[in-house]
Amino acid sequence: AATPKEETGLTDGLRSLGIVALGSVLLVLPAGSEPERPYAVTEEREDCADYETLRRPLFGDTHVHTAYSFDASIQDTRNTPRDAYRFARGETLGIQPYDEDGNPTRTIQIDRPLDWTMVSDHAELMGEVYVCGTPGTWAYWHPVCVLKRSSFPNLAILALGFKTLVDRERYGWLCGEGDERCLEGTRTFWGSVQEAAEEAYDRSDACSFTSFVGYEWTASVGRGQNLHRNVLFRNDKVPDLPVSWVDTPSAADLWNHLEKDCVAGLPGCDAFTIPHNSNLSAGLMFQTAWVSSTEVPGDIDGEEARRRSRWEPLAEIMQHKGASECDSREQAGWGNDEACGFELLPYDKFGGKNNFGVADPELPTGDNYVRWALKDGLRRQAILGANPFRYGLIASTDTHIAAPGLTQEKGHPGHGGAGMGMGEGVPEGFSDDIEFNPGGLAVVWAEENTRDSIFAAMRRREVYATSGTRPVVRFFGGWEYPGNLCERSDFVEAAYAGGVAMGQDLPARSGATFHAPRFAVSALQDPGTESVSGTPLQRIQIVKGWLEDGEVRERVIEVAGGDNDASVEPSTCQARGAGSRQLCSVWTDPDFDPETPAFYYARVLENPTCRWHQYQCLESGIDCSAPESVPEGFAECCSDEIPKTVQDRAWTSPIWYTP
Repeated sequence: AATPKEETGLTDGLRSLGIVALGSVLLVLPAGSEPERPYAVTEEREDCADYETLRRPLFGDTHVHTAYSFDASIQDTRNTPRDAYRFARGETLGIQPYDEDGNPTRTIQIDRPLDWTMVSDHAELMGEVYVCGTPGTWAYWHPVCVLKRSSFPNLAILALGFKTLVDRERYGWLCGEGDERCLEGTRTFWGSVQEAAEEAYDRSDACSFTSFVGYEWTASVGRGQNLHRNVLFRNDKVPDLPVSWVDTPSAADLWNHLEKDCVAGLPGCDAFTIPHNSNLSAGLMFQTAWVSSTEVPGDIDGEEARRRSRWEPLAEIMQHKGASECDSREQAGWGNDEACGFELLPYDKFGGKNNFGVADPELPTGDNYVRWALKDGLRRQAILGANPFRYGLIASTDTHIAAPGLTQEKGHPGHGGAGMGMGEGVPEGFSDDIEFNPGGLAVVWAEENTRDSIFAAMRRREVYATSGTRPVVRFFGGWEYPGNLCERSDFVEAAYAGGVAMGQDLPARSGATFHAPRFAVSALQDPGTESVSGTPLQRIQIVKGWLEDGEVRERVIEVAGGDNDASVEPSTCQARGAGSRQLCSVWTDPDFDPETPAFYYARVLENPTCRWHQYQCLESGIDCSAPESVPEGFAECCSDEIPKTVQDRAWTSPIWYTP
């Protein structure tokens, strides 16, 4: 059997001969032939030379901030959307701190280029950043703008950002009558975002990289209860301005604007929104989308449930500011699932960070998490006839240094944003706040690396999330899969023919041989690179949620692999023990009730490795046996409360069953 690296080389070689590897199937495309695409083509571009009928995984990042974002700019991020796309394609990037001559003192690069990326700068304060930061504007030397560029960025947040982000109002003295100065600044930056995306997009038949136009809608209510969404557009047809939290008091208002200004008002325009960091929403993310509006309905109704399913096909389950799947701590209710103890934050809202405005930060309750929403969606569908939380699952970085895909634990420089800024120099200590992490990746199963193909994959939810590594995961559901499907050379073709892929609904049961559904799940280890080896797989689990007698329930089932002797020695970060390069299973639900709605998703766990901060403890020579020698900035190296290891993973989108 070929190793993952050998398989990659073989695939590349076959492609050079006009033969495409489709899972375990080889498809020869005759010269000059054009496949019939199962999605509309909305843009002018060359046909890709390597169209794959049975689809391939494309790794990307939908959450990227540059110098155009307020919080990134006050931390002295100077890289622009163009730089972010260059970095995603594998080029080196200089980052803060900068020397007296404006040269970056640190350089970063990802070990493998991404296949696709979306820059998502904040729409809020985009124009203010332009007005304050562009030499020659009338306000460049205004005291508040000088403060923003000074050594006191937190004061700039209070002076410039607080009113906008909390009260949803712009400063008249800065923006002028009708906010025109700030709107014009936003228009300038928004044009640059589109230009950068166009320059990065490979429209040739090589299809080497895809860029999306998008932005972040940054809504927070109360003491920083997060309602943020990223907005992703299908192609280069986008509205004149990114509608912001200032203009729309709720997510439902955001959808109204996108419907009016994009879908209905601009031919060829299409978009959807991606909620993120539900772990910081204090339970609000999965309440009515009208929350924070001036007129708040009591609960989600049928119309909202249907609209939400259309506008939010995906949810971000993992990023720089923690994981949002589930929580193993007592207050959340998942104590029987050890794998839920993964990259959890010690507060449930932005206001809880560093006790800002909160005497005793509260821990997140169960309704902060995506698994809770998936279960609640079943309950609401039984009542409303529509499921508002039919989420496909992705992850991303939320980088604020314009570094999409920078997810390695070793050498993590910190992503900024709500984390640690480096404008004044790298501190003596960790490169980021200890509770944060390097972020994750979004993976789509698409026929080709184009906007239309990737957008269609996200729409049908054939996507999965990783915590930063690159395992290849397939998940299918059907009624008559044979028990030996994993051994068959046509595994992928047979799985599509006999059922559905992740993100979709099980078909009707008419004529099915088996009473219960069968699920086929396969995972290949991240092959790694010459400099960074991939980590073997430990196990595959299927998470089932169902509605029984009006109550939502769940169960986690081990279906492949399991406990092994794998471990990592924190004092050296040396991995020990065995794992698997490939795991595959066909599992039948023994407790299936045809009258009970349910969902199923797969979770793939790798062997443990060192967490990013532990690498930095070792590199700095921290000796916990001599506490007096440990610098204050590295105190957590000797804490038992901070896990020294991490178990990277992937989450597939669910497959749903509806009676």
